[in-house]
Amino acid sequence: MAKTSDRRILEIQNIVTPQEVIDDFPLTKAAGKLITQTRDKISDILQGKDQRLLVVVGPCSIHDVKSAKEYSQRLVKLREELKDKLEIVMRVYFEKPRTTVGWKGLINDPRLDTSCDIDAGFQLAREILLKINGMGIPC
Repeated sequence: MAKTSDRRILEIQNIVTPQEVIDDFPLTKAAGKLITQTRDKISDILQGKDQRLLVVVGPCSIHDVKSAKEYSQRLVKLREELKDKLEIVMRVYFEKPRTTVGWKGLINDPRLDTSCDIDAGFQLAREILLKINGMGIPC
């Protein structure tokens, strides 16, 4: 019988588990507090308890760590300046789910060299999120 599924799979490799990534890059108290508070604020906005506007801004997909850091530094100032009117959250996305050819995103190809090092991609993504949250920007 002809094989009709998984025709593009060349090999299967084990990857790092989410718990291993969390253990290697643990959530800080400050980041945990920011995340919890922001989720509560977003809930209040969506329920009409908070009249501010929720604004999710950011790049389509993170591919350059330096640029992501620079962008988040700018948002820190803007978030503080507009906090009475806006709840600003940075959009941080690491994949290109609709891309069928070309670069698949930071998790799949963190070095942008088609190496498909998903372990390194997961670790880099977690590290980026922690750095951005550590700057005071919720993601």
